[in-house]
Amino acid sequence: MTIYPQQEWQPISASEAGFAPEKLAAVEAALRSQAGADGRYRVVIVQGGRLVAEWYQGVGREEQLRLASATKSLFSSILGILIDEGTLPSADAPLFDYYPEFMDVPEGTGPKPGRYAYPKDRTITFRQLISNTSGYMKPGEAPGQVFNYQTYGMNILTHALAKLHGDYDSNDPAESPGLMPLLDEKLRKPIGAQWGYYKANFDLPPQARINIFGYYDGVKASVLDMARLGWLWCNWGKWEDRQVIPEAWLREATAVAPAILARAPQSDWRYGYAFWTNAAGQLWPALPRASFAASGAGSQHIWVWPERDLVVVQSPGIFNDQAELDGGLLGQLLNAFIRKEERP
Repeated sequence: MTIYPQQEWQPISASEAGFAPEKLAAVEAALRSQAGADGRYRVVIVQGGRLVAEWYQGVGREEQLRLASATKSLFSSILGILIDEGTLPSADAPLFDYYPEFMDVPEGTGPKPGRYAYPKDRTITFRQLISNTSGYMKPGEAPGQVFNYQTYGMNILTHALAKLHGDYDSNDPAESPGLMPLLDEKLRKPIGAQWGYYKANFDLPPQARINIFGYYDGVKASVLDMARLGWLWCNWGKWEDRQVIPEAWLREATAVAPAILARAPQSDWRYGYAFWTNAAGQLWPALPRASFAASGAGSQHIWVWPERDLVVVQSPGIFNDQAELDGGLLGQLLNAFIRKEERP
């Protein structure tokens, strides 16, 4: 039977969870040593829905930190839910049909010189936005042709989703709820989380139409609420007896996006629908291919390995770039993890 946390998480010993206790202790000691006395980190390990370990230094368990781009994986989850509910016909629906305002960024009003809404952008789809292959406001990048990680494409996607529910008005962006009501209803409440929200903008020229492509819908969360998200994804969107996120969508979202496989160099085969994925073995060569993550600036990472019911959260940590997790934190943790069928 799959275990889901209630208000509190059930504990499980390292050995019961499949870890060699002495090796797991050595990982914690190494983390403390590498961080130094002034280093800040939070690491939580969940196996089978129970709490294996919590390591903290310089930041509290309940403190809510900004997830930054790790929030994009929540956007992907919302997109999959709305498609499943029939609010959107498919991921290939044109954004223009739902948020035509995104084209109202003429030359000189974009984020920087040469960046504005081009005629080619009119055909951008939700799938292209969620996989960072839209080319939005990027000259020479036709929709669906180039993988280019960006925030503005995610912003217009979330504005479109919020507008579907009457929660985003580009004429009054600061007072618009944005994606918050959908995140609350579709994700936060079903899994019993308590995260908060913020809006963010880059420092842009005064003429930039940030009301169109700005106002990032941010989430700030405790480390255990991040673990709840990881456990939801680890169970392919199921929480207790409810399928919160469609399983088929999550399986597709955590594989390499088709446009990236078809057109990007192999070194870029690391991204799905707003999830970082090791499905092609390009992100973490030493880690399981069946693993994926939500990752953001500030060392925010939710790493998920569904085959072993394992979730590891770092928020923040000493490993900034997710690629460092391979031979760093995750590499060390997996060295301490003994597969259940190999235990004596």
